[in-house]
Amino acid sequence: MSITGPFTAVVLAGGAAVRLGGADKASVELHGRTLLTWALDAVVDAAEVVVVGDPVPTHRPVTFTREDPRLGGPAAALLTGRDALLDPRGTVAVLACDMPYLTPRTFQRLRAAAGGHDGAVLAGPDRRRHLAMVLDVARLDAVRPGLEEQHNLALHRLLEPLDLAEVPAEGREHRDVDTWADVRDLTD
Repeated sequence: MSITGPFTAVVLAGGAAVRLGGADKASVELHGRTLLTWALDAVVDAAEVVVVGDPVPTHRPVTFTREDPRLGGPAAALLTGRDALLDPRGTVAVLACDMPYLTPRTFQRLRAAAGGHDGAVLAGPDRRRHLAMVLDVARLDAVRPGLEEQHNLALHRLLEPLDLAEVPAEGREHRDVDTWADVRDLTD
């Protein structure tokens, strides 16, 4: 896996946000910035960014796409985003738009850890893997199931065959926004 060359990014922003009352997570604000803005800033070094979710205004050029059928889950969204990349070679950074404390340094650490592996994934203090990772696109393609099997496929099942290095989260990198209480807690 090349960790020094250009990389692309897929931002997952199209979930149902049931615990947020169906609000569009990408447009939820934290510290005066949308969650999507936080996500795009975390992958500012990416050569290309695809956002899987409904189009909203952004401060940088991105490609918006949606999985079909909609709300197919993170695995279907990741694969849809991968398919929308104009240059899907090399390394792809994957992140959920609801993790506002990811930074370019997070992805630098993930890319460095990915050397000799199929990718790397951020692990929280409890060692739970989070939706912040880098993947070798060729290896992802090699484990990709057929289209009919992608909808509602658990992400951990998709990634199970891959050798992913775990990178411990620093500070609040692993924190995500699932509820309005999370927004309040992260604002404090």
